[in-house]
Formats: sequence, C-alpha cells, structure tokens
Amino acid sequence: MQTNEEKTGTASIIRNKLKDYQQLMKFTLSFTVVFSSVVSYLMVPDIEFDIISVLLLFAGGMLVTGAANAINQIVEKETDAKMKRTASRPVASGRMHIDEAATFSVVAAVFGIFIIGLWFNWMAAGISAFSLFLYGFIYTPLKKVHSISVLVGAIPGALPCLIGWAAGDPSLGIGGWVLFALQFFWQFPHFWAIAWVAHEDYSSAGFKLLPDVGGPTKYAAVQAILYSVLLIPIGVMPYVFGMSGMVSMIIVGIANLAMFWQCVRLFREMNVKAARRVMFGSYFYLPIVLLSLLADKL
Repeated sequence: MQTNEEKTGTASIIRNKLKDYQQLMKFTLSFTVVFSSVVSYLMVPDIEFDIISVLLLFAGGMLVTGAANAINQIVEKETDAKMKRTASRPVASGRMHIDEAATFSVVAAVFGIFIIGLWFNWMAAGISAFSLFLYGFIYTPLKKVHSISVLVGAIPGALPCLIGWAAGDPSLGIGGWVLFALQFFWQFPHFWAIAWVAHEDYSSAGFKLLPDVGGPTKYAAVQAILYSVLLIPIGVMPYVFGMSGMVSMIIVGIANLAMFWQCVRLFREMNVKAARRVMFGSYFYLPIVLLSLLADKL
C-alpha cells in the first residue's frame, strides 16, 4: 500500500500532468471557439435544444480544436520558448516531449472528427478536419513568413460557426455563412490589437503579424478601423435573412459601433493602452453578439 506521502506525490503528478494538457490544448481559447460552434448549431431553424447533441458537439469540437493547438505548440516550440507569454507552455518548457504532444494531437483529432461525423454528419466533420489542417499546417508556419497569415488564420478561426451550422444543416444554408462572416471580420481588429500589445514579444520571436512591416503604425490602426467598419453591414444580415429580430439587430449594431469607436481611438492615440481597449472589447464582443442572436431564435 502507498503511504500518505506517496499518495500526495502521485496526486501532485497527476494534477501537474492535467495542467500541462490543459495548456497544450489552450483550454480557454478552445472553449471560446467551441462556444461559437454550439451557438451556431442551435441557431439552425429546425434544431431544438438537446443536451446530448450539445455535449457531443462540444466534446468533438474541444478535441479537434485542442489537437490543432497542440500542433501549433509543436511547430512553434522554439519560438514559444523565446517569448515570456508562452515560455511556460509544456512543449516549449520541455515538460512534455514532442512525441507525447503529437500522440495527443492525433488521438484527439481522430476522436473529435469521428464524434462529429457519426453523431451529426460528415460535412461538419470534413470542415472540422479542414480547419485543423489549415490552422496547424498552413497558418502556424506562415506567421513567420508574412502578415497575410492573419488573413489565412481568420478562416479556421471563423469555421467553427460553419461547423456548428453544418452539424444541424449539412446543406450549408446562408445562416452559416452569415455567422462565419461575422466571426471572420471580427478577428482582424481583435488579433491586431493583441499583436500590437505583444509586439515586442512577437517580433523578437520572428512573427510577422501586424499589417505594416513597421509594426504598430497608423496604417495598422487604419486597417483595424476598415475591418470594424465591414462588421457594421454584416451585423444587419441576420435580421435581413430572418435569423433574428429587431432587438438583437440593435444589440449587434451597438456592439459593432463600439468596436469601430475603439479602433478609431487606437488610431488617434497610437499606444498600447488604446490597443488593450480594443483587445478587451473584442473579448466581450463575440459572446454578446452570438448570445443576442441565439436569444432571438429561442
């Protein structure tokens, strides 16, 4: 029998290993991604709330997204080790061997794709597989080559909306594309704000993420404004296509105007504080917009 000290040591090892896997799959980020997928699924007109389906979509989505994030950390092991914000990740810090992370990625991806394919349909599963490939093997290495990586990365970043919609409607109706567009264009001011705040860290690791090679410039701020402007007409589309009512259209409109105004303030002030406001504002934007649209449907 184990002594109390041995039991405590074993429990500590298990806790630390679970924390490592939580970091490997970027649990909080993955949860946010899967949240948009589940909301999109529930917005399909003929879909009624079913806890089993919701949980399975959530589980499948978390596994696929976690696998993509694990691939990201394998590919970026050396660069993660150079940055303060990522140096403590399990692969970068050496606490987890690349082979272990790769095994997790393969197993999680296979199980996640099969859960979505078998319970829902293979259209949703196929989009999930494509999203994982695009994020892990195209966007991730491209970050060191050119800032167009943000455009490429915005596609798998918005595909969870299409995956969720396809899970309920494999014909990929207009509703799925509207939600995809909302999340797609939202990512540009969101991600550029993050890249602005962490510019020194990113540039020291060789990442090219801001739209201007000069870094945080007026041009980069103008780009954030332009994409926030595009969100305004897209925010009306759910109402136009009968996906939501007037109340949610007003809420989405206010959220879009708030995003636009914060980007304008970034242009005027040109500092990290203004970029941080855009960043934190964008964190609130997505759940407010998606939940307001869902509330109208329910």
